[in-house]
Amino acid sequence: MPEYFELRHTVGFEETNLVGNVYYVHYVRWQGRCREMFLKRLAPEVLEDLRDDLKLFTLRVECEFFAEITAFDELSIRMRLIDLGQTQLEFGFDYVRLDPEGTGVETLVARGRQRVACMRGPNTRTVPSRVPDALLRALEPYRPRVPAAARRAA
Repeated sequence: MPEYFELRHTVGFEETNLVGNVYYVHYVRWQGRCREMFLKRLAPEVLEDLRDDLKLFTLRVECEFFAEITAFDELSIRMRLIDLGQTQLEFGFDYVRLDPEGTGVETLVARGRQRVACMRGPNTRTVPSRVPDALLRALEPYRPRVPAAARRAA
């Protein structure tokens, strides 16, 4: 199993600016979409919880750009878990352009991060809440692995 959750995306004209490059706001939108599809595919119980009183607040979003992409580029948006606290999580996102020729060459075009807090209660009185068990189970394969040498050194 890969160390990341992958969402494939083909860039459309509507995601580009007048020069033909992808407008930066779409990278942030793709982070949200990747997170949503992760929940839909691997943690549907959390979606039910969101319909109740769970809220996943995005506290911070960032994105660093390395190369331009244009319409019809094929992307792999790869989400991995960077940090897991009792009430907050941090995800990392790699935006990888896939080679249309099928040679297997991949290009890292951007890298992003997203910090999320779990909250419960009515909108006027939300309080921090533990990360739901269903989400913890779904995230287990994507947790950062500590190499054995690092564990021995600690």
